[in-house]
Amino acid sequence: MEDFTVTAPLWRWRSATGPAVWHFLTITGEAADGIRLAALGGQWLDGRRGFGSAKVFVTIGDTRWNTSIFPHRESGGWLLPVKAAVRKAEGLAEGDAVTVTVSL
Repeated sequence: MEDFTVTAPLWRWRSATGPAVWHFLTITGEAADGIRLAALGGQWLDGRRGFGSAKVFVTIGDTRWNTSIFPHRESGGWLLPVKAAVRKAEGLAEGDAVTVTVSL
């Protein structure tokens, strides 16, 4: 298993057409490059998914869960959605610097 740990600000995306709100971390730099290389090397257990996403195991604080990350064209990195249950369990709010470990 390969691990990548980064600290990034938690940010919010809101739908222009409805009430949907999502919170994300953007993974950039060396960690994003490492994830990309792992993807190119075929190290994803279940392969790449829709929108170019990949299944990963994530840890923030004491909270661990399986999710998917998505390529982010604007930054050249990856987007990690952070669900409400995780934000609540870890006391996270928009703008907080969050340390996350992404495991492949």
